[in-house]
Amino acid sequence: MKREILKSLREKNDADLLNNLKTDKDNLWQLKMDLAAGKVKNVSEIRKVRERIAIINTLIKEKSKVN
Repeated sequence: MKREILKSLREKNDADLLNNLKTDKDNLWQLKMDLAAGKVKNVSEIRKVRERIAIINTLIKEKSKVN
């Protein structure tokens, strides 16, 4: 799972990565609000989104060091 995500994210440019990062952060915020309201059934989704945010941040940092 993580390898497919990583492979697909490595092919994207910086603008797409930043767009995905913003979307994932918004999604994480919504999941946290739903969790507090008791609406979330799949709590592991929060962890998956946090891991994806970490991967995107790492890729952005790697690309900035290369350039």
